[in-house]
Amino acid sequence: MGVAASSLQILQASANLPMVAKPLLGLLSDAVPIRGHRRLPYVAIGALLQAISWLAIALWPAISLPVLTIFLLLSNFGASICEVANDAIVAEAGKQGTSSAGSGQLQSFAWMFGSSAGALGNLLGGIALSYFSPRIMFLFFAILLVLQFFTTVAIPESSLKLPKAATNLSALTSIRKQVRELSCALCMPEMFWSIIWFTLSYTVIPFLLGTMFFYQTEVLRLDSSVIGLSKVFGQVALLAWSMSYNKYFKTISARKVLSVLQFAKALIMLSDVLFVQGIYRKIGIPDSIYTIVFSGLFEGLMFFKVLPFSVHIAKLCPAGCEGSVMAFVMSALALATIVSGYLGVALAAFMGVSGDDFSALPACLLIEAACTMLPLCCSSLVKERREKEKKEE
Repeated sequence: MGVAASSLQILQASANLPMVAKPLLGLLSDAVPIRGHRRLPYVAIGALLQAISWLAIALWPAISLPVLTIFLLLSNFGASICEVANDAIVAEAGKQGTSSAGSGQLQSFAWMFGSSAGALGNLLGGIALSYFSPRIMFLFFAILLVLQFFTTVAIPESSLKLPKAATNLSALTSIRKQVRELSCALCMPEMFWSIIWFTLSYTVIPFLLGTMFFYQTEVLRLDSSVIGLSKVFGQVALLAWSMSYNKYFKTISARKVLSVLQFAKALIMLSDVLFVQGIYRKIGIPDSIYTIVFSGLFEGLMFFKVLPFSVHIAKLCPAGCEGSVMAFVMSALALATIVSGYLGVALAAFMGVSGDDFSALPACLLIEAACTMLPLCCSSLVKERREKEKKEE
């Protein structure tokens, strides 16, 4: 691609910028209904923005890099709108169950289907790229988004049996009311400290994903199909984790689950040190196999924590502001990953890692692993709902 390792990681981190707007989108979705509905109209709007972006990229002749960047940001903005509405739907519908055993089940099922679709999409996309040009692929995905738009418009939101929006308030009054409710929810000690820990568990880590990607593709010369298969493996791992969490780990405290996942991330980083030093290659494990399995598993591990934390927050969240709270959490996650990506660039530059010299990469990975362990020292910040409050409800 002719892009330096540091530039590549900056681009990857900056791609999350539209996701930072999620709190505002969550407030709009909660407080400003469209024709009396708060969720599906926003899903339709997000799908339409993405369809416009992909159609423009597919049909625009000789598109320049600045124009391409604008359309990609517009597409990601549309995706963030869809995600905010979808997260709110899952949170609201998931709270309708009364049994504690069923709490969080819908979130797990949503992750299962999302992971299955992600694995299938990555696999089919990798195969299709061997036969079709990128413009044809953009056009195909744009058509799928157009179909999603019309399908969403055709579905009545009443069929989802979600809580109805108050229709006797103006948009400005509703937004002010929602801001107050969001502020009260975020000031709950259990909510506040849990979000603080979750955000810090990403922010303090100087992620080296872009540097590792550059090392695998430009230094080891691994084929793009290997990278694609690693992403498929990551989605399959997410699917397996969703099923396992729903069946075995849902009743375990969020603090324990999140701590174990944080520790597992550090172990994968330590394994990457051995990979970069060629230890696995010496014992007969090809670089391609390691990349498919462990790099894919690491990318999956980055998102493993989102499921148990989403279930945890959904349990704490007061009724009526699920969309705003979940949007705030996802925005904090997006901002944390951006910061961690920039920290990774700074760490690599400070240690002297460049496109021609990766001798300091093992040391960088050791620092990354050490930083990953730091949040375990304050995992007690993840607060559970007090038993007294549970009984009162």
